[in-house]
Amino acid sequence: MRIAIFTDEVDTKGGWHGAQLTQAFASRGVQAVFVSLRDCVIDLSQQSPRIQIPYFDELPKMAFVRGIAGGTLQQITTRLNILHMLKMQGVLIYNDAKAIERTVDKAMTSFLLHQTGIETPRTWVCESRQMAHEIINKNPQLIIKPLFGSQGQGVRMVNAPLPVPMDKHVDGVFYLQTFIKAAHDYRVFVVNNHAIAAMRRSGEGWLHNVAQGAICESTDAADILELAVQAAKTMDIAYCGVDIIRAEDSVLYVLEVNSIPAWRGLQSVAKTNIAQMLVNDCLSNY
Repeated sequence: MRIAIFTDEVDTKGGWHGAQLTQAFASRGVQAVFVSLRDCVIDLSQQSPRIQIPYFDELPKMAFVRGIAGGTLQQITTRLNILHMLKMQGVLIYNDAKAIERTVDKAMTSFLLHQTGIETPRTWVCESRQMAHEIINKNPQLIIKPLFGSQGQGVRMVNAPLPVPMDKHVDGVFYLQTFIKAAHDYRVFVVNNHAIAAMRRSGEGWLHNVAQGAICESTDAADILELAVQAAKTMDIAYCGVDIIRAEDSVLYVLEVNSIPAWRGLQSVAKTNIAQMLVNDCLSNY
């Protein structure tokens, strides 16, 4: 059997994560084929609709989403539509487009978590620069994040003087959160509503991200694992990476839920083979 792995790193066959998944699928007798969603075609020229995927004469039974290349709103919408359409035609999409849409947008993630009573930092999202300035003036020590982003890129502390620059990271939308001081934060990997691995990240500054040089160590703190599973259930997602922070008053906050999470840093301290757990769960759903 062959499975499509959608990635934005086709030239390197998905990089380190792609190599891990290839090996894990191979151990189950499945061949992984790396494809970019931008190379697919929605073909509605015949009586029956068809999605053309490079290297596949027929639709694969399953597709693993490892990455979606950035682009314009129209391009990203088209790529997500391809995932939706493939699911409608019986292809198992892991994670599916609906879960990706809920989590790639930090505002929607925060809304859903907040709505179900899971603690998140106080958050404001707006397009108006004037309104953003009013929020900043009334609430000292805020963080601004790109609405779509990962690995800590574009995350900054907001302090006077104003105005806040409108740059590529803001991209017309101000996503503001209260800064919560903590010595470290946590990443928990959840598969099928089970926390399979977790780590505590510590860095020299206030931003604790592996891509930014944070140090990782394994953890099995029960309250951290339980909260991560609650967040995953709220997002109704097959697998995810949940970012959690413990404030100085010991209150736990969920910062983000990532539907296309990296796990290289986590794997370095985890006993579980994360790629194999993902592959086993993916295959069990078909």
